This record gives sequence, structure tokens and C-alpha cells, in this order.
Amino acid sequence: MRYGEEAIKKAKLELWDNPHTEKDYEINISFNEFTCLCPRSGYPDFATIAIKYVPDRKIVELKSLKLYLNSFRNMHISHEEATNKIYSELEKKLKPRFLEVTGDFNPRGNVKTVIRVSSDSD
Repeated sequence: MRYGEEAIKKAKLELWDNPHTEKDYEINISFNEFTCLCPRSGYPDFATIAIKYVPDRKIVELKSLKLYLNSFRNMHISHEEATNKIYSELEKKLKPRFLEVTGDFNPRGNVKTVIRVSSDSD
């Protein structure tokens, strides 16, 4: 196993203390190289995952987030399940004041899907 594959296999979200808990500020993260596998065909799906959140006590460390998102690349999972799983994991760990995760999936078979999960819809 190569070192990158090993790092992805061991991926866990790492949290840091929010240096400015007294403020409401927004963090926007865009991950343009998200991949997973279609649960029906096994074909790869490609997406941009956008994460927007207002932190409370914790923020996510970016390299650990990158490795966590890369862990989906060999997973047979629907667009909806992938986006909701990412949202749920971040919500559980960060407990942010606000969170929105958008999965903007590339068209396949002339069909484009955008999944948005937000704490406004809880």
C-alpha cells in the first residue's frame, strides 16, 4: 500500500480550537476533486463538495478533511447519501452554529445532480 492510500485509509477528522469563539464568522471550503462510485453501476462519480459553516468551539483541520473526503473514492454510495453522510459527520464533530454541505455532481448520462443539506433544514 502506498503512503497516500494508507493516509486515506486511516483518515479521521481532526478538530482545532476556534481562535475566535466570540465572533460569528463564516468558513467556506471547496473540494473540487471529490469522487465516489455509483452503487448500481460501479462507475465513478465526480463532484465539487462545498462546505460552509459558522464555527462554535471547534474548526476542522483542512488536511484531515481532505483525507476524509478522499476516503469516499472507492465507496459505492449515492450522491444523496454521500452528501448527507459528510454533513452528519461534520455536524456531529463540530457542533457548528450553522452548517451547509453541497454536493455538486458532474453530469452523467446528461443528468446533473446538486444535493444541499443545511442546518436551516433540520
